[in-house]
Amino acid sequence: MIPITGGLVVGLFNHYFLREEKVHGTAAVMQSVALSGGRLPYQSAPAKAAAAALSLGSGASVGPEDPAVQIGANIASMFGQWLRLSDERVKILVAAGAGSAIAAAFNAPIAGVFFALELILGEISGNALWLILVSTVVSAVFTQAVSGNAPAFQVPAYQFHSAWELPLYLLLGLVAGPISALYADLLYRFQDIYSAWHVADWIKPASAGLILGIAALFVPQALGTGYGSIEEILNKNGFSLSFLLILAVAKLILTPLSLGSGFKGGVFAPSLFIGAAMGGAFGVAAAHIFPELGIDPSAFALVGMAAMLAAAVRAPLTAVILLFELTNDYHIILPLMFSVAVSLLIAQRFQRDSDYGIGLARHGIRLDRGRDVDVLESITVGEVMRKDTTAIRESDSLKKAADLLEKKRHHGLPVVNVRGRLVGVLSVQDIDRAKDLKINVAEIYTRDPLVAFPSDTLSSALRQMSEHDIGRLPVVSRTDKQKLLGVLRRADIIHAYNLALARRVEQRHREGSVRLDAMTPDRVDVTDAVVETGAPIAGKKMKEISFPKECVIASIRRGSKVIIPHGETTIQPRDILVIVAQGKARGEAVKLCHSEK
Repeated sequence: MIPITGGLVVGLFNHYFLREEKVHGTAAVMQSVALSGGRLPYQSAPAKAAAAALSLGSGASVGPEDPAVQIGANIASMFGQWLRLSDERVKILVAAGAGSAIAAAFNAPIAGVFFALELILGEISGNALWLILVSTVVSAVFTQAVSGNAPAFQVPAYQFHSAWELPLYLLLGLVAGPISALYADLLYRFQDIYSAWHVADWIKPASAGLILGIAALFVPQALGTGYGSIEEILNKNGFSLSFLLILAVAKLILTPLSLGSGFKGGVFAPSLFIGAAMGGAFGVAAAHIFPELGIDPSAFALVGMAAMLAAAVRAPLTAVILLFELTNDYHIILPLMFSVAVSLLIAQRFQRDSDYGIGLARHGIRLDRGRDVDVLESITVGEVMRKDTTAIRESDSLKKAADLLEKKRHHGLPVVNVRGRLVGVLSVQDIDRAKDLKINVAEIYTRDPLVAFPSDTLSSALRQMSEHDIGRLPVVSRTDKQKLLGVLRRADIIHAYNLALARRVEQRHREGSVRLDAMTPDRVDVTDAVVETGAPIAGKKMKEISFPKECVIASIRRGSKVIIPHGETTIQPRDILVIVAQGKARGEAVKLCHSEK
């Protein structure tokens, strides 16, 4: 009953004391640093901390690090705003506050520094480094003075028995990568499920609490932060292979369930838990299969923690340094870096964004090194490639191919074999170099061509075309490079640039909403609403519309334009309004944008 009661209390707390947020946790801090000069709505920080404490105390499967990061970042932003510092200085302060929180949580000041630089700022800057170093050291010194200098986990001494263990650490990285991608996917799938469930918001965490309570009867280790269970796994408690796998799966499901339903907390600690259970299970299996190597499963649990964390939040340096500070053992660094690099590479293949990055991307915000991305980074190859492409068979004569190129007015076409599988590319230059048009295409076409994947960004495809001076790229499946899906041409990129510019306007509009949201007081919401055809306000001038009293229309996005409205501005269908409202006025204003049908 404790998780159910806790969920009910957290739900009511969220409803009455916290305003709805589009982006949560560390992702919100990253967004603030990138788009609004580090200005966070610090007034709500105490309520967020209380909601996180209630969530953790009632057994929700969440971590305490993200709330700690929010506390540190919000305190820093508060002082920066009070002192009227510049955006650059406020951003550095926010990064220092976040790094100090990690330093205190794990008693790991160096990891705190790298967390601030790698995740929050996205770059190493001389102006920022000294302040972050000072703040994390002060945080760690204070933590050690109050609670001792022991690390977050008591870790046994690591023993590296044989170089034959390294391939096993490689395999561990190959396992951790897809699991971290699945973890990120589940986090937002559960969020979507609960968002689509039209019941009172306070019921949602209570319903998740019911599932947590049932799970607690069978795997109580998977609830809460899980620090105690992590320490047991690392200290050779003798958990069986099957039980370690059950723990990993339970945490993999219960954490997205908790966060998606409305419990407050982070993804950092659950990542470590899943990594420890998964790595421990891998180590037990490896020790059983290769008894002559003298494998220590707890070492694989430790490396699994770093591999899972690095792949989940895309912070490899933070993960490596954190585990190094926990162990104080240089010998584990080699397998640690090996496994982290592999898991990170594999995770990026399955999922482009980190756990934090997905939350931002779902609201049209993509960050690269802490900054907004290039205009062409917002469009993928799959969105603009030509799917109805014509291909040449390698058995065709060169004359037939030349006639086809002239008819289609193309400078090159993909070449396929009798099974329709991509084998190369034939260009006009290849035909010009041939002396005899009676020969087959198979004798002169370019084999092993450069290709693009549907998930690639247009920016990366354009760079590849420019570097190799080619005008087209066959687009193939990432899992089968001979499966032709389409063709991307330079002309397609030019046509797509208009789409990219429209996306840029849309993104700038969102960024304006983010800045506005950061500056509004607590209990005031900033919301985007699309005006539907047939809505009561469609076709009317602003002065003719009776918006709620506690409501202001800050801006209107119409196609590729952003309009600051006045009394004579006419609202049109498909306009996107930025609504600043308080209390019930938000819902009333949004309702005016919806069709009456």
